[in-house]
Amino acid sequence: MKNAVGHVPGLAVVLVGDRRDSESYVRYKIKGCEEVGIKSLLAELPGNCTEDVVVDSVSRFNEDPSVHGILVQLPLPQHMDEERILSAISLEKDVDGFHPLNVGNLALRSRKPLFVPCAAKACLELLLQSGIELMGKHVTVIGRSKVVGLPTSLLLQRHHATVSIIHAFTTNPEEITRQSDIVISAAGVANLVRGSWLKKGAVVIDVGTNPIEDPTSDYGYRLTGDVCFEEAVKLASAITPVPGGVGPVTIAMLLANTLDSAKLAYGLATESPEL
Repeated sequence: MKNAVGHVPGLAVVLVGDRRDSESYVRYKIKGCEEVGIKSLLAELPGNCTEDVVVDSVSRFNEDPSVHGILVQLPLPQHMDEERILSAISLEKDVDGFHPLNVGNLALRSRKPLFVPCAAKACLELLLQSGIELMGKHVTVIGRSKVVGLPTSLLLQRHHATVSIIHAFTTNPEEITRQSDIVISAAGVANLVRGSWLKKGAVVIDVGTNPIEDPTSDYGYRLTGDVCFEEAVKLASAITPVPGGVGPVTIAMLLANTLDSAKLAYGLATESPEL
């Protein structure tokens, strides 16, 4: 792109507050930008700032032609209206895929969103590139957040999988999960999924990144997944580790969305993504 049009893609990140897990994710995203030559900008705002301050920060990036992707690191402090802030992001720069129009278009199989949420896209990419059949398979998605669970279930249905969604009010999660060919966990609960939840040969994707206190680590904590890896690895035919599994692929999908946004802005041809 730099050779073709004299510009590179630009990604802007808005980080509010000082959550350690959010800071960790943002570090990895900025490092990813550096590795592939994407320009990155970071707006760090205090956790006690007003909602308007965050919206103003987003608006400035909307107006900056060198920025092609904007993401607001979630979760936001409780006093903020997440919907208002995410809706302030320009649709053409919504590389996280959380704008209501992008989510709505993802839900309608006859339409295509401009961008698909990165973690959901990562889960699908892992399955497709590993040659795992989705059509007609029973997939259980644990968690129904708009960041992972909901868009992942919508993407899987586009590939004709039969999808069960487990959430806090599900009465028999272990039984449902044990019937599944593929289990994708994004509940945010450390070691929730035990070996007893899995049938032999199941494919397991662990999206959970739960910080656990660890004084021996550089940052005072380590990340662990939703799945009890030591138990699951004995049964699963394929499993993603935490860290180092879904996380790096999610960042790759974010960078790919940013590149696609820049291609649209500079009138370069983009490949139509498989959904």
